[in-house]
Parts: sequence; C-alpha cells; structure tokens
Amino acid sequence: MRLVAVSAGLSKPSSTRLLADRLTEATSRELADRDRKAETEVVELRDLAVEIANHLVTGFPAPALSAALEAVTGADGLIVVSPVFAGSYSGLFKSFFDLIEPDALAGTPVLLAATGGTARHSLMVEHAMRPLFSYLHALTLPTAVFAATDDWGAGADVYAGGLPARIDRAGGEFARLLRGLTPATNGDVDDVDEMDEVDEINDVDEVDDADDVVPFERLLANLK
Repeated sequence: MRLVAVSAGLSKPSSTRLLADRLTEATSRELADRDRKAETEVVELRDLAVEIANHLVTGFPAPALSAALEAVTGADGLIVVSPVFAGSYSGLFKSFFDLIEPDALAGTPVLLAATGGTARHSLMVEHAMRPLFSYLHALTLPTAVFAATDDWGAGADVYAGGLPARIDRAGGEFARLLRGLTPATNGDVDDVDEMDEVDEINDVDEVDDADDVVPFERLLANLK
C-alpha cells in the first residue's frame, strides 16, 4: 500500500511538515497493527515551488515535479496538510493541485489537515480544502485535523485529549478506510463467503422489489 503525504509548509522546521509526519506515522502504525504494510513518501512542496511556477507557465514539469505528481496520483491514500493563508489554503498548495489531471484522484482516499496560528482558522479545512478535493472527486475522510500554535503545547486541548489523541484518531480512521477500499492480502475465506452471501441476498431483494410495484393510488390511500 502506497501512502503519500503532501506538505505545503514554507519554513524549516515546519509545523505543517511535523503534522504531516505524525499523521503518516499514526496511519502506518494502525495499518501495521492490522498486518498491512505501507510504503510512505512525503512530498515537500517548498522544495518544488520554483518548478511548480515554471510548470504553470510552460506546461512542462521538471523531473522532480513530475515524480511528485506521479507519486500523488498513484497513491493508495493521501495525507494533505496546508498552512492557513488569508483564511484559506496556501497558494503553493493550490498551485500544486492545479497541476493534477482531472479525475486523476477520483476515488482516492484523502485525509485533510491544516495548521494555523489560532483555532479560529480551523474551519478552513471544511470551507476550503474539502470542496477542493470534492471537485477532484477524491474520497475525503470525514475526520480532519487542525493544529493551532497552542496545540503543540503540553497542556493544550485537554478536554479533547490533546493534539496527539486527535492525530491517533484520524490516523486510525484513515487506516480503516484504506483497508476497506484496498484488496486484502490476508483476509479470511469466511469473510469473503459471507460477503458473497450478502450480495446474493441483496440481488434477490432487488428482483423481488422490482416485481412488487405498489400503485401510487394505494400509497396515497394509506395516508388517509
């Protein structure tokens, strides 16, 4: 299983990259606990900024950028993390995903995350990042992670379990989503047979439902 994280942090060291690394670790750890090995890769957009700009105006990607685009479009799962800029994702983040071919991420599971100065920016994930990946036809995990500056402190967010707990939760949920959407290499035969039985039952029910069409007049009569 190929797991790729995209970090749009601009500084070094970067809290955006740190969040991307911790989410990748949490997901990989959960997959390993379920006997599923993940090959992980981090795409650091900061190192590709000039190549991204050149590609936007020339239409030809440099080798490093081409490799990054292939890694993202060929991943079984994506973890994308952007800092908040002016109430939205960064221009570098958007410029990179502008280079993705239409439908190249269709059906790809994506874990959304962001970093910002205060928790007031946390809804950026919902009003900016999630619509972007919906447009790309990706499958976004309902649970997202936002890390404000104070969240990296030892006593922050005590009622929700702190940032480490939220990272572990998101990583666990993302790993379970990935396991459900990719072929199992060591699944039980009984599980496969059970799913076949469910499919057969559903097929029969669909046939029966198609044959037993209730007239609209009868449905209206039941409302009296």
